[in-house]
Amino acid sequence: MADMISRQQTRLVDRFGRSVSYVRMSVTDRCDFRCVYCMDEEMTFVPRSEVLTLEEMELVARAFVELGVQKIRLTGGEPLVRSGITRLCADIAAIPGLDELVMTTNGSQLSTLAQELKSAGVRRLNVSLDSLDEDKFRELTRTGNLQKVLTGIDAAIDAGFERIKLNAVVLNGRNESEVLSLVDYALRKGIDLSFIEEMPLGVISEHSRKETFLSSAGLRALIGERYALLPLNGGVQTDGPSRYFAISDKGGGRPYESRIGFISPHSENFCADCNRVRVTAEGQLLLCLGNEHSADLKKVVREHPGDIRVLKEAIIAAMDLKPEKHHFDLESAPQIVRFMNTTGG
Repeated sequence: MADMISRQQTRLVDRFGRSVSYVRMSVTDRCDFRCVYCMDEEMTFVPRSEVLTLEEMELVARAFVELGVQKIRLTGGEPLVRSGITRLCADIAAIPGLDELVMTTNGSQLSTLAQELKSAGVRRLNVSLDSLDEDKFRELTRTGNLQKVLTGIDAAIDAGFERIKLNAVVLNGRNESEVLSLVDYALRKGIDLSFIEEMPLGVISEHSRKETFLSSAGLRALIGERYALLPLNGGVQTDGPSRYFAISDKGGGRPYESRIGFISPHSENFCADCNRVRVTAEGQLLLCLGNEHSADLKKVVREHPGDIRVLKEAIIAAMDLKPEKHHFDLESAPQIVRFMNTTGG
């Protein structure tokens, strides 16, 4: 195994020749929202003793960076409800060799934490925003306050993050009428926006995923009625699953500063270019969003406290578990029973 580390110490490669350079780490499964596509209204969360400590999370992050990972995204649940989150951000951002620390948040805490996050070394933020209508926002999030989120987005803009991106899950019959309003808002603010096809993770009863599904192609057609979209980078995704487009007025002229992205796990499968893995708040290394293939890193770090070599060996060995692709089927019951808050975004 020592030879394996010496051969692959600068990169992680799976059985299909894909290099893993991007890790999404969940710092908590808890959240102050209860979004309808993410979790049940009444949730049972993981006991706190089963969640990795901040020190364990920093060790896991450092192990991945030493194995060639260049980008780490902190997720949840809602990462900003985790006590000590800004200290964790500072510790991870300081790891030698890490190019970029970023975060996905629901925005509810940004009005007070945006500047602290920026100072701690977080370079970019993704903020979930599915509606600009207060009543509809409350309906989709069950507990969210829209004005608090919008104030948080403004605070993040004022803090000077390199790029801020909105993430919107569009559900047919729920918020599809707001697609153009969300685009207009992003253009006014000079920030990016990605539309995400709903992912069938966890069994929900609140709506039928088949009936609410909207494809990325359908959304592009809708946006194209008002704006011109031009694929960037040949229409392929960058370091994440979004396929980005420049956007301009239909009459021509210079494109807006904002980019519009589409994340299409159903209609435009991106598995062939997958460069990422996920670590849950419990320390499970998930090798694929749409499969259960995993390795227990918590067991490793608690049986071998502080031993980064053993941890790196476990991560390298887990690369053989990464499947070629996921299979999402809206006609069938979800094969993956864990909710998105458990998966870590």
